[in-house]
Amino acid sequence: MLAAITLLLLFQLAGEAIALFLSLPVPGPVIGMGLLFAALAWRGGPPPELRDTAQNLLQHLSLLFVPAGVGVMLHLQRMADEWLPIVSSLVASTFITIAVTALVLRILHRHAPEQRP
Repeated sequence: MLAAITLLLLFQLAGEAIALFLSLPVPGPVIGMGLLFAALAWRGGPPPELRDTAQNLLQHLSLLFVPAGVGVMLHLQRMADEWLPIVSSLVASTFITIAVTALVLRILHRHAPEQRP
């Protein structure tokens, strides 16, 4: 388990380093996740230890929302002051996400081979 967590953290560190040195507007963990995906795709899939560790982390994913909840409670007055931009961006981003998902699904469905029963 320690080796798998170390591997995950090394990919995150690599992503952070790339984002810092190239001044990319993408967060380092996102770059690291892309690198990890590419490495696992090239390798043919994750090793069992990494799969088990990732599953254990996903089981406790809700704990990662505690700091965000604390941040919301600390800045509740600011959120009350700026409720309109927050709600507007949430609604707009939700509709944009739904629209993009529908377009991608339509494109993929159009190019998918027909399935015969």
